[in-house]
Amino acid sequence: MKAGSKFLSAVSAVALSAGVVASGTGVLLASATVAEAAVIRSISVRGANRVGADAVRDNLTIAPGKSFSNADIDESVRRLYSTGFFSDVRINVSGSTLVVNVSENKLVNQVVFNGNRKIKDDKLAAIVRTRALGPYSQSLIESDIQSIKEAYAAIGRSDVTVTTQTYAVGEGRTNLAFVINEGGRTKITHINFIGNNAYSDSRLQSVIQTKESNFLSFLTRRDVYSEAKLNADEELLRRFYYNRGYADFRIVSADAVLDEATNEYTINITVDEGERYQFGNVDVVSTVDGVSSEELQKLVDTRSGDRYSAEDVEKSMSAISKKVAAAGYPFVRVTPRGDRDFANNTIGVEYLVDQGERAYVERIEIRGNTRTRDYVIRREFDFAEGDAFNQEMIASAKRRLERLGFFSSVNISTAPGSEPDRVVVIVDVEDQSTGNFGIGGGYATGGEGIILEASIEEKNFLGRGQFIRVSAGGGRLTRTYNVSFTEPYFLGYRLAAGFDIYLNRDSTQPNYTYENQGFALRVTAPITEDLSTTFKYTYDKLKYTSSNLTALSAPYQNVVNGSPWMRSAISNTISYNSLDDQVNPHEGLVASLTQEIAGLGGDSHYYKIYGRARYFYTLSDEADIVASLAGSAGHLVSLKNSVNVYDQFRMGSNEIRGFDTYGVGPRLSNGDTLGGTTYFTVSAEATFPLPGISPEIGLRGGVFADAGTLFGNDVNLSGATANGISSSLRASVGASLIWASPFGPLRFDYAFPVMKQPHDQIQRFKFGIQTNF
Repeated sequence: MKAGSKFLSAVSAVALSAGVVASGTGVLLASATVAEAAVIRSISVRGANRVGADAVRDNLTIAPGKSFSNADIDESVRRLYSTGFFSDVRINVSGSTLVVNVSENKLVNQVVFNGNRKIKDDKLAAIVRTRALGPYSQSLIESDIQSIKEAYAAIGRSDVTVTTQTYAVGEGRTNLAFVINEGGRTKITHINFIGNNAYSDSRLQSVIQTKESNFLSFLTRRDVYSEAKLNADEELLRRFYYNRGYADFRIVSADAVLDEATNEYTINITVDEGERYQFGNVDVVSTVDGVSSEELQKLVDTRSGDRYSAEDVEKSMSAISKKVAAAGYPFVRVTPRGDRDFANNTIGVEYLVDQGERAYVERIEIRGNTRTRDYVIRREFDFAEGDAFNQEMIASAKRRLERLGFFSSVNISTAPGSEPDRVVVIVDVEDQSTGNFGIGGGYATGGEGIILEASIEEKNFLGRGQFIRVSAGGGRLTRTYNVSFTEPYFLGYRLAAGFDIYLNRDSTQPNYTYENQGFALRVTAPITEDLSTTFKYTYDKLKYTSSNLTALSAPYQNVVNGSPWMRSAISNTISYNSLDDQVNPHEGLVASLTQEIAGLGGDSHYYKIYGRARYFYTLSDEADIVASLAGSAGHLVSLKNSVNVYDQFRMGSNEIRGFDTYGVGPRLSNGDTLGGTTYFTVSAEATFPLPGISPEIGLRGGVFADAGTLFGNDVNLSGATANGISSSLRASVGASLIWASPFGPLRFDYAFPVMKQPHDQIQRFKFGIQTNF
C-alpha cells in the first residue's frame, strides 16, 4: 500500500474511533463539542519496538491533560509518516487513553552498488539518500534510482538501467543493492544548423560547447547531451550573432532527438539570422542634475558607422553607470534606446541616464556551487547586503565571475525582497574543473637534445580561489624547479599577493655550469577591469662553477668557483588585457610594461625597462581566420661601472622561433653566452581551421614570421673578445599545428631561420602541451 493510501486509512480509522466522519474535503468533527473538549490522560504506543515509544510521543502534537481536535490527530499522523520509520500509523481514543498503533518499516542494514564501473561507489553513495541504519522506504528508493540515472546521463550514458535487490538479514533489517547496467555511451551523431547563411555549420559548431561524437569523445566528454547544456549553447549563439551586427537574430527552435535503437542523439538548431546592422547616431541624454551629457559621451565605446555589437553597448552602459555613481548618484539607471533604420540597416543608440528608483540589496543568494566557497563569489560584487542596488554592478560582477574560469556557467537574476524597495540578488553558478597538468618540450642542438617540462596547477585551490603551481623540467644538461602561490584577495582587499620559489641549473655552456635559486614576493592591484599594476621584490643567489678555469673568459673568472653572487631587485609592471577569450582569443590586446631596479643590497646594480604586446584580430569570421601581431623590446642601464653577465637580457626560442634557448645575441669567443643590453622583436601569425577536418577534432593550422635582435654590452670584458655585439637582425618563418586536444591546447612549431649569425644556436622544432584533469 502506498504512503498516501496508508495515510487515508489511518485518518479514516481515527475518524471512526474518535466519533468523526471523513469527507472529500478533509476530516470533519461530528460535533464541535468533541473538537473542543477531547482530553486524554495518557498515551499508549504499540508496535514501536526498535524506534521506541518516546520517539513516537515526541512526534505527536497531542499531550495528556490538553484538549485536542482532529487537526491535531491529522498533524500527528503526518509527522510520524514523515520520519520514514513507519509503514502504517493508526491513532484512536479508548476512554481517556490515546492509542497509537504503528507498523515499523524495515531498517536498511547496508547499501551496496553492483555493476558500476564509470561512477565509483563513493560518488553514488553521495547521490542516494537511502542510508545504512535508515528506514527502508520504497518511495525513497525510487527517487534514488532516478538520481543514479541522472548521474549517468550527465556522463553520456542515457540508456543506463537500475534495479534493486534486497536480502533480509533478520531482526527487521535488510541489505539493499542497486544493480546497475551502465549500457553504452549515448553519442551525438549530428549537430545540424538550419537557416544560417552568414556563417557555416562548422563555424557555428566552434561557438557552442556541445560537440559531435568522434574518436576522442571518450576523453573530452563534449558529446554529452543535456537540456541545460543546450540552453547554454543557445545563449552562446545569441551572443555570437549579437556581437557581430545581427541584432534581430533569434533561435526558432532547438531540439534533440534520441534514436533509442542506436542510442544516438541528433541535435537540430533552427535560426533566423536577420539583417546585419551598423551603429547609427549615438547620443547620451542625462536627466541627472549636475551630470553633463557631453562628459558622458566620451565614455561611449559605440561609434557611428561601426559594426553593431551588443557587448560594446554593455561596456558603454557600465562605464557611464560607474562614472555617475562615483559622482554621488548610487541609484543611477542607464537605459539604451535603439532606433532601427531598416532602409540603411543601422541602429541608432541613445543612452538615457536617470536617477532610477531607490532600491537596496536585501541579500545575495548563491546557488549551485558545489566546490567554490560562497565568499569567493561574494567578493566579486562591488556591493553587499544593505547597499544601493545598481544593475550595472550586477553586469560587472557577472563578467568578473566568468573571467575567473571557475565556472562553466554564471547567471545572475533578481527577485523581489521583503519590502518594495528591497531586491534579492540570486547567483546561479556551475563549477568546472580548474586543475591543469601540463607537459611542454622541444629539441635543442648542442648536446642538450630533448627538453621536457611537467607542471601541475590548480586555479581554485580547495575552492578558495587561490592559485598554486608546481613545475619541473629540463633535458640532459638543464634542470628547472618552480613553486608559485597566489592569494587573489589579500587581507580582504582586491589585491593578488603571492610568491614564487625557483631553482635553475644550466650546463649547456661549454665552460661552466650555472645555478640560480631564489624567491619573489609580488602583489597585484587592479586599476580598471582591463588594467592592473604589479609590484615585485626578487632575491636571487647565482653561482657559476667550472672544472677548467683557464677555459673561461675574463667576465666569468671573477664569479666562477667563488662566493655566490646575490641579486636584490624591485620591479613594477603595468598590464593590460582586453582579450575576448583567454584560451582561444579572436579579438583584443594583451600588453605589459616593466621597470626593474637592482641594487637594494646584493651584487647587481642596474635599471631595466622592457615590455611586450600582442594584438588579436579576426580576419574572417566566416572562415575563422585569426591574425595576431606581437612586439617586444627592452633596454638595460648599468648603475655602476658595469654589470654582471647574468644581469643582461638573453634571447632564444620564446622570442624568435627557430633558435635555441640563449641561442641569439652576443657570445664570447669561447662560446659562452654574454647577453645584451638592448633587444626588440616583432612577430606576425595567422591561424585557421584545417580544411577537410571536422572542427570537432579541434585542429588548426598556423603560419608565422618572427624577427628581432639582441645587442649591446655593459659587461667589463677585461680584454676578452665577443661576437654579435652589433645589432644584427635575426628572422625566421615557419608553420604550426595547433590542436585543442583532450589534454588541452597542444602546439607544434617548425621554424626555419632565414637570417642568423654564425655564432647563433638553432632549434627548429618545438612543441608544448597543456592538459586538464
